Amino acid sequence: MSAHALPSRRGSGAARHIRLALMLPGLLGLGVTFLLPLAWLFRMSLSDAQLGQPDTGRLTLQYYASALADPFYWKVALNTFAMSALVAVLAVLLSFPIALFLARSQSRWRGVLVALAIAPLLTSTVVRTYGWMVILGDQGLVNGSLRWLGWIDAPLPISNNFFAAVIALTELLMPYAILAMLSGFGRLHADYESAAALLGANRWKVLWRIVLPLSVPGIATGALLVFVLSLSAFVTPRLVGGGRVFLLATEIYSEATVTLNWPLAAALSAILLVLFGGVIVIYQRVLSAADRRYGESA
Repeated sequence: MSAHALPSRRGSGAARHIRLALMLPGLLGLGVTFLLPLAWLFRMSLSDAQLGQPDTGRLTLQYYASALADPFYWKVALNTFAMSALVAVLAVLLSFPIALFLARSQSRWRGVLVALAIAPLLTSTVVRTYGWMVILGDQGLVNGSLRWLGWIDAPLPISNNFFAAVIALTELLMPYAILAMLSGFGRLHADYESAAALLGANRWKVLWRIVLPLSVPGIATGALLVFVLSLSAFVTPRLVGGGRVFLLATEIYSEATVTLNWPLAAALSAILLVLFGGVIVIYQRVLSAADRRYGESA
């Protein structure tokens, strides 16, 4: 072994210890604020406690069995998944042109435009939700305008339902989609589009064959973020849905605060986490497929 190898190994070992020391506060915070509550959640979901009776300490899967055997909770899970998927698709479709414009912009006002795109995040979610309740209500802006124009005689059923929750969540989560797609557009280069145009490709072919494939990581990240946020959304569906939209988040809240059935609420929360995990797996596979395709084309 040469004399130069020992200092390099000692230096690498010292750097590794420094990295671990710097990571330690974050790991401790993550353990205290996330892992311990998560462990308590799973322990509560396995409790055999009944309403009005103490926990005996025995572990059981009865609340998982009751949740999975009840058609109502299957319908709630399906509604949650369908609403989250629909909101993710709509938010990505509406946000993609904005994010693409901001990514390509060379204007000195680009920073201002990005700030305006994410400015709704500076307003409370509750305030924006109440705004949608005013807009979509029976006496709201939409129905009032249509009545004033004489196009309708009775208010349209666009409030206190699934449709209203989807519309409100889409608008509320669009800034997150824009930010996620902006950060994921690193592969987009004007040189690729110029080369395709020189080879005779029109704008639609450039968009379909060049821009969209290179935008897949950003689109997937935006869709994942919006899907996860809408999957766990509670305030907006509860208020805009008028208590008629039943989702996993609203049912977990009801079981934990109204019926005080904490083990069932914990079991539903664990099921929601499983849905999160499934979505993450799909996201990773989409990114892997996009990376393979990008590597082959490169």
